[in-house]
Amino acid sequence: MPDSVTSQLSDYYDQIPYESHPFPQTAAEHLEAVAFLFGLDASPPANARVLELGCASGGNLIPLAARFPGAKVVGVDLSSVQTRHGQAAVERAGLSNLSLRHFDIGDIDESFGQFDYIVCHGVYSWVPASVQEAILRVCARNLAPNGVAYISYNVYPGWKSREIVRDAMILRGSPRGEPDEKLSYARGMLDFLEQSANPNSVLKATLDEMMPVVRSANASYLMHEFLEPCNSPCYFKEFVARANSAGLAYFADAEPATMFVQNYGEQVRGPLLRECGGSQVMMEQYLDFLVNRSFRQSLLVRQERASQIRYRLDADRLRQLEYAGVFLSEDGGALTLDACEQPCHALRNLKVTLRLPVHKAVALVLDERYPASVGVDALVTAVSQRTGERRAQVEAFVMAMLEELLILGAVRIRRVPVDAAAHVPELPRALASVRSAPELALAAGPQAQACNQWHEQVPLSVIERCLLPLLDGAHSHEALAEFLVGEARAERLRFIKDEQPLTEVEALRDFTRQQVALALKDLRRKGLLTAT
Repeated sequence: MPDSVTSQLSDYYDQIPYESHPFPQTAAEHLEAVAFLFGLDASPPANARVLELGCASGGNLIPLAARFPGAKVVGVDLSSVQTRHGQAAVERAGLSNLSLRHFDIGDIDESFGQFDYIVCHGVYSWVPASVQEAILRVCARNLAPNGVAYISYNVYPGWKSREIVRDAMILRGSPRGEPDEKLSYARGMLDFLEQSANPNSVLKATLDEMMPVVRSANASYLMHEFLEPCNSPCYFKEFVARANSAGLAYFADAEPATMFVQNYGEQVRGPLLRECGGSQVMMEQYLDFLVNRSFRQSLLVRQERASQIRYRLDADRLRQLEYAGVFLSEDGGALTLDACEQPCHALRNLKVTLRLPVHKAVALVLDERYPASVGVDALVTAVSQRTGERRAQVEAFVMAMLEELLILGAVRIRRVPVDAAAHVPELPRALASVRSAPELALAAGPQAQACNQWHEQVPLSVIERCLLPLLDGAHSHEALAEFLVGEARAERLRFIKDEQPLTEVEALRDFTRQQVALALKDLRRKGLLTAT
């Protein structure tokens, strides 16, 4: 029987559903690549068994199941409302390899089966201690021998100051009845504190940090993050100790760039390497204090695999990865294959300064093909052709740059090629799951988003939504333009140019050709067009 806290949480989740969407850092392909990076082999996602604890309505699992019809995917959640809603979406999508179950995590035992990937995002810190123990127990007992578990959670020291905000919001908001009323009163409390706090106080500094988050976040996030019955942060070191006690070993963060001490400067690197005595956990705990970290995404394996973990990056493994990246020059101009310095913006808005022609060639090749990935051999060949130098001359530079970009977090990695189009084909094809998604129809609402091949949620324009059902590899660019002309003539679409509606057929045809070209370019860059 569920205890009173569990029942309270169940009612809370039913009343205030989590927003359910994909989280790129939880994608099985990403977890597989990160494990491989640190010396661990994991099961290929194409036929993997995947379990999500706290799946809500399946927004994180449905795209995964669609990408890998050979995988077996299961989601459990305490909210019957969300699982029922999600299972209906699963059935509409025609996915026979995914089931969403109304289930208490504490009731999962060995009979539930073993899984190659277990994901628990946005649950651990927001449940009582007994459920936290159950999460770790499931990850230990139900993880396949070479499995990888992902658990996200709030951490100190960053949440020390956030607790002030949470406590203040609860003080004024909790006594209210309806969720909207609770949130309104909680926001009002923060407005009062922001206006009244001593300018030199700790409270004022905390509010200065938190108010942009509070103002920009949606209601669902604020209700669960700040007004939920449970929110129990811990120190990273404490979480690792709990995982160890359950028979699990920490091996990496889902965002590996946060782990590498060289990203924090030599002033930090040298002392920490001396202080921490080779302990990755201790070093990362020091870094959490340094950056005031508030949230973590830890990857775990069974304890018996701890001896296989390697934090010194292996050249042979780096050669076996696929890479993808974006590089936009700071001045908006083209990258030039010369020795002049060119600052660039990379993924995650990181700043990278390119100095050598070979480095610029790497950036050019990755950026031109993005969101498609590139293997090392193909990348070395392309760089050799761009620079006019022999492969043997450029290979070492390419590998050194890839390692540097990976440590920085400026490239994405996969174990197998990502089937994204490296250019717009004559007969474009979009992901089948996106083409047929009913929520992307214009009648479904003014805004829509889709999950791409990097497990990211990307926004869609009206034109993109109109074209997607036709991107089946059988329609040319001209046919797509004619379709838009027909929609305009039938008054289902209106095209405006120079503040005037377009009605003349030839003008419409010229305009829709331009719109098709722009839409396909954007859809490719968003990772929604396939290479095959």
